[in-house]
Amino acid sequence: MTTERSEEIETPFGGYPEVITSPNKERKVTILSEITNSYLLKDILTLEKVKGSKILLDLLRLLSFQVGSEVSLTELGSQLGLDYKTVARYLDLFEKSFVLFNLRGYARNLRKEVTKKSKYYFYDNGIRNAIISNYNGLDLRDDIGKLWENFLVSERLKAQAYKKIYSNNYFWRTWDKKEIDWVEEREGKLFGYEFKWQKEKVKAPKDWLKTYDNASFEVISKDNYLEFVT
Repeated sequence: MTTERSEEIETPFGGYPEVITSPNKERKVTILSEITNSYLLKDILTLEKVKGSKILLDLLRLLSFQVGSEVSLTELGSQLGLDYKTVARYLDLFEKSFVLFNLRGYARNLRKEVTKKSKYYFYDNGIRNAIISNYNGLDLRDDIGKLWENFLVSERLKAQAYKKIYSNNYFWRTWDKKEIDWVEEREGKLFGYEFKWQKEKVKAPKDWLKTYDNASFEVISKDNYLEFVT
């Protein structure tokens, strides 16, 4: 991989321009820490009258480990000692501040489709890594799948905005655990994408093709991702 975008995949520092152009790891870490502690937290604390930054960091840390998984607000609240409404309010703040992106489940025809839970992604992988204090390279990480999925989601959102692709975005899953990572509803059709770091032979779920006759399915790996994100 030789493009500038692929270089972003190869590092744990994300896509902020100031971070990318910094000359060394120490400076990159410093900038990400400043962004996390000042912009992400201080501004939210000031503008929205949230009482303390620790609870916000704790919430973001929990979500960092749940990238690509469905999130239960009740379970988050239980772990943090917060009620459901407070967790929902904090998540809404992070969405409005462009820290987190909320992806909801798609369903139209099957009773067994999951719709009430959401997935949360970070707009930048560097921020996620700063929150969990993990700047290791990909060869030393056990969360490459989460990093890859988060990268593709954030870059696809940029591509949609740049290319003016008007789409409703979802994930798709059934209660018997058939799933598709990313679904775009556009042009009167459904486009399903499964994200895999390594190229794999993955078949489309039968329920997906059987239920939606206008649906497609494609696996996005590091071998073919450029068309998806540019």
